[in-house]
Amino acid sequence: MSCQKFIFLLLVLSSFMVQARDHLIYSIEQEVPMGYDNEELKKNYFVNIGSNQGVEKGTRLDVYRIISKLNPYDNQKRINHKVKVGEMRVLYATDEASIGAMSKYYDDDNTPLFELEDFMIGDHVGISVTD
Repeated sequence: MSCQKFIFLLLVLSSFMVQARDHLIYSIEQEVPMGYDNEELKKNYFVNIGSNQGVEKGTRLDVYRIISKLNPYDNQKRINHKVKVGEMRVLYATDEASIGAMSKYYDDDNTPLFELEDFMIGDHVGISVTD
């Protein structure tokens, strides 16, 4: 086998090992509630997407929740729905991670009912491509 064929074969095999990585919220930090009327607590959302993926301070990220349900009429087949729940703005970014703050949360008649009316650990994120 020639060296060129070997290198080509190696490149083809290594391309199969490349997988898309899910970017998600892995931690949440918030201020301690003091019990004041109409108190608004600041929250930071830690995500595993950073400058290596094109994220910088001010970048808008779309936040999605995976809603998974069993369909009892189709042999208990699991159906996953990826639903946009809101947007966050990046406050700080490193190579592989960022810290964001909520800028929008969708809670109106045009969105499904969610278990928690806030972003939560495990929600997926992606760079917003709309203005």
